[in-house]
Amino acid sequence: MPIEPTRTPAPRQAGLSLTELLLTIALLGIVTGFTVPSFRTLHLDAERSRQVNGFVQSIHLARSEAMKRNAIVSLCPSRDAATCAAADTGWEAGWVLFENLDRDSPAVRDDGEPLVQVYSPWSGGRVRGNRTTLSFRSFGQAGVTATYTFCDARGSAAARAVIVSQTGRPRVATRTAAGDPLVCN
Repeated sequence: MPIEPTRTPAPRQAGLSLTELLLTIALLGIVTGFTVPSFRTLHLDAERSRQVNGFVQSIHLARSEAMKRNAIVSLCPSRDAATCAAADTGWEAGWVLFENLDRDSPAVRDDGEPLVQVYSPWSGGRVRGNRTTLSFRSFGQAGVTATYTFCDARGSAAARAVIVSQTGRPRVATRTAAGDPLVCN
C-alpha cells in the first residue's frame, strides 16, 4: 500500500477582520467620549487647587515671616514680580510677598523693601478679592477679614474661596463667609 503524504493545514492568517476592526474603533470612540471630559475636570481641579494652595501657603508664610522679622509683611498682586500692581489688578497676575518697612497702607513695595517670595501668574482663571493687599503684623494679625475667590472656566459652580480671618488665619471654602454661594464675575 502506498503511503500518502500527510497534508498540513494552511497556516491561519493573523490579524483582524474588517468587522472586528470597526467594532474596536467604535468601542474606542465610546470610551474616549466618556473619559476625556473627566480628564478635563481632573486637570481643572488640580490647577485650581494648586493656585488656592499656593495662596494659602503665601498667607502662612507672611504670618510667620512677620513674627520672625518682628515687622509688617505684606502681599499684593504684581504683574512684574517686583512691585505692587494697580488696585484693579486681579491676583491671577501673580503676587509678591515682601517686608513692608515703611508700613504703608495699602501696602506698596518700594525700593529697598526685601522680597520674601514671588508667585507666578495663573493663566487658567481669575482671582478676585475684597482687599487689594494683605499685611501681617509681628503678633500675627491681619486686622481685617478678607475673601479671595478663585474661578476657572467652569464658573461659580467650581469656584473656591480663601477666607482670611481677622487673626490672619486662612481657610478654603466653597461658600462665602456669610454662607452665600460664590460668584465669579
